[in-house]
Amino acid sequence: MDELDTAILAELQRDGRQTNRELAEHLGIAPSTCLERVRSLRASGVIEGFHAEVNLDAIGRPVQALINVRLHPKIREAVEGFRDYVTALPETLAVFVVSGGDDFIIQVGVRDAGHLRDFVLDHVSRHRNIADVRTSLVYDHIRKTSVEVLPPERPSRPRTGRKR
Repeated sequence: MDELDTAILAELQRDGRQTNRELAEHLGIAPSTCLERVRSLRASGVIEGFHAEVNLDAIGRPVQALINVRLHPKIREAVEGFRDYVTALPETLAVFVVSGGDDFIIQVGVRDAGHLRDFVLDHVSRHRNIADVRTSLVYDHIRKTSVEVLPPERPSRPRTGRKR
């Protein structure tokens, strides 16, 4: 990743629908160079795809919640089975497999509090490996729409301190 790749990523995150010619013009480079760089970023897995951002309020799912789940037993089959099960549910927006006291944090978008209650009781709590479920209502959800590329880590210098 160099400065041009970083600039391409920033510009595509700002507007992923622009044409290659528009992107090249914004960056001050030739369209052929731009296309080659974008293709390279896709091939290397830096760019994974282009997506439409959906307004949950506009599709009738204005209530978001985070559901913390603890499983028992904590074995690979139980974790992978629950992960696949909950990911497939239409209310699920994101699934985080985490360490610490919980095993999962599930982000959901639902119609209202009743829908949230039904989702937790009918789909999450009744799964066979559930040990504990805690639900938190989300008041505000601020999501960054772009990811800044961090500069490469500088090699650390050997310490030249005094011996004690």
